[in-house]
Amino acid sequence: MKIGYIRVSTQEQNTIRQEVLMEELNVDEVFIDKISGKSTDRPELKKMLEFVRKGDTVICESISRFARNTKDLLELIDTLNKKGVIFISKKEAIDTNTPTGKFMLTVFGAVAELEREYILQRQKEGIAEARKQGKYKGRKAKKLPEFEAVYNRWKNGEITAVKAMSILGISKSSFYRKVKGHISGDDI
Repeated sequence: MKIGYIRVSTQEQNTIRQEVLMEELNVDEVFIDKISGKSTDRPELKKMLEFVRKGDTVICESISRFARNTKDLLELIDTLNKKGVIFISKKEAIDTNTPTGKFMLTVFGAVAELEREYILQRQKEGIAEARKQGKYKGRKAKKLPEFEAVYNRWKNGEITAVKAMSILGISKSSFYRKVKGHISGDDI
């Protein structure tokens, strides 16, 4: 069987371009993740790895859609190899059924990881420069007009911290940072 794997980084991004490619290649089954590739903890990737069988071929539009770092890429390919599954990346023209394909996979994986690191570095540098110029101030603080009432209920033991966080719609770290600021009078 030909198995297609498609990934975009967010729910808002569309997968049409990759889906059209899979149709053109006559894949039998497609697995689509709309989640960052920085981890292999992706629901559809896991399903796909469970689904594939000896003799199958997994096809991706590009290596960056499959894995974001060389280590993850090589581990995923190793998992496929142990199952007798071939991996093909169309953009880089890599086919792990050949020795050259296996070698090129490692090279392109390292290049993709390097490119990702450069992007992150440029992003950090851009934010740092924008901060120096006063153009970047980070995310705006969430307005919580009901904080005082919820805080008092929590402090008096009427509700748990988890319930307070749920009512306010904030994370654990945000809740305790707000509590700390409230106690010290800094009210963040």
